[in-house]
Amino acid sequence: MSNVLIVEDEHVLRMTFQQFLEEEGYAVAVAEGYDEALSLLEDDTYDVVVTDIILGGKTGIDLLRTIQQHETNCQVVMITGDPSVDTASEAVRLGAFDYLPKPVTGPALKKVIKSALDRSELVRERDRYAAQIDQARRELETIFNSVDEGIVTVDAALRVAHVNEAARSILELPEGPLGGERLAALFPDELAPASKALEKTVTSREPTRDTRLEVALSNGHPKVLRVSTAPLVDEGGAVLVVRDTTRLTRLEEQLGETQGYHGIIGRSPKMQQVFDLIENVKDTDSTVLICGESGTGKEGIAAAIQKLSSRADGPYIKVNCAALSEEVLESELFGHVRGAFTGAVKDRIGRFEAADGGTILLDEIGDVSLKVQLKLLRVLQEREFERVGDTKPVRTDVRVIVTTNQDLIEKIQIGDFRQDLYYRLNVVRVEAPPLREKIEDIPLLVEHFRKHFNALTNKDIAGVAPQTMEIFVRYPWAGNVRELENCMERAFVVCKDSEILPEHLPPEIAIYAADSAPPLVLTSGRAGRGALNKEQIIEVLKQTDWNVAKTAKKLGVARNTLYLKMKTFDLSRPKE
Repeated sequence: MSNVLIVEDEHVLRMTFQQFLEEEGYAVAVAEGYDEALSLLEDDTYDVVVTDIILGGKTGIDLLRTIQQHETNCQVVMITGDPSVDTASEAVRLGAFDYLPKPVTGPALKKVIKSALDRSELVRERDRYAAQIDQARRELETIFNSVDEGIVTVDAALRVAHVNEAARSILELPEGPLGGERLAALFPDELAPASKALEKTVTSREPTRDTRLEVALSNGHPKVLRVSTAPLVDEGGAVLVVRDTTRLTRLEEQLGETQGYHGIIGRSPKMQQVFDLIENVKDTDSTVLICGESGTGKEGIAAAIQKLSSRADGPYIKVNCAALSEEVLESELFGHVRGAFTGAVKDRIGRFEAADGGTILLDEIGDVSLKVQLKLLRVLQEREFERVGDTKPVRTDVRVIVTTNQDLIEKIQIGDFRQDLYYRLNVVRVEAPPLREKIEDIPLLVEHFRKHFNALTNKDIAGVAPQTMEIFVRYPWAGNVRELENCMERAFVVCKDSEILPEHLPPEIAIYAADSAPPLVLTSGRAGRGALNKEQIIEVLKQTDWNVAKTAKKLGVARNTLYLKMKTFDLSRPKE
């Protein structure tokens, strides 16, 4: 409801005006003179004030002046029984909305009040919009000056328009206002490529992306910068965005130019051997057997082989053989026809058929049953198979890669794996080394996971403390790279500091600090795959009082692997 104040010294007119306006649904207050009107204006806010010019000691003009000093959005309508051009001009000059001569009729008053209220709403809307624009401008200025990237905008004549604080720091620009400065005069010769990139963008309206600059500015310290430019819409100018990547570049240089190979992190001699094997096998269709403990990155090696092969554009089908029962796995691999078994309501192609022309990865081949092994042997020998419940052979052109964390030779000896299938699979054998055998890769992996979890958790952890890295190097990592990744994820969850400290690690890893007993140094070869000898196992069993779980952890092998070794060597706790 709109509020209207009527200021009129004649009682009858005051009441008449009030009645006119209350008929329209307005909230109407009345005042007899100047002083009473001021009192009401102090207690309430009015959208429109209707005042007579003649008010006794004071005039409506005086009231108008007072209102204009305090109420910028209150519309004032002047009324007088003695109109003159001078009075009307003075009222309008001072900001009166309108001027009505007496006698004032109801329709005329209602019409002018409605117009005044419309004007009042427009002014309010303008003020709201201006406030929003001002708020948005302040927010943009806050963002502009708080981002880490340096931002410089120029107009069409390459004069500087805006510079944020990050740009001043990164580019070492002078303090004080820079607006209107010529870019060429502001930027030193070392930043000429950035100036040229901006000039090109202003002229061509085309952006430039991530240009690398190595500069030595006023303080003489070399910096590595990445600059990008983009045109400003509808303004003819352009914006320069600059990032200081000096620290990251220096770190990468310290770690070496090559940290890994097609997504596989590592530069140790053992990983170089793996990379060499991938290079040798990538241009062939030979079957590849990738062996390694759990968590050593066997699937990543398989992905690199597929990505580099001539079949990279073909299907890449992955099957986790350990997760499926014999019946389900057989159907998944080879497909089935309708009615082949309960629930087979329609024909379905298998993974081998879906992978035709591409590559199939059989993960954990050691868990496949003897029945399915026989069908796999036929696929490898004859490049054909039969769907479950069908007798019609299906031809397939598939490159096969398999992985295992088990000792297939031992499984052959106990009758759980076909020897002829093993020979078919073991055409090219790639050994994924455990983490304890490539200790020099641990800092690279830690840095990789640090970047990953910083991005994932929106944190800015700078690295790991030296004592934490010492623990990482000493710990045997039975779970290999996967265990290291899980350890880093846990550390990121609990870390509130700028670097990861020993107290952020799981207790079973943190105990490998420098003041604890040194971890067992294994002999050459792969633990759990023939590298552990009988004397070695007995020695650690004695240290742990024949506790198999603790022994497996100290040896850095899985518990079931240790049990198999103890069975092979016929080891049991001596009777007291």
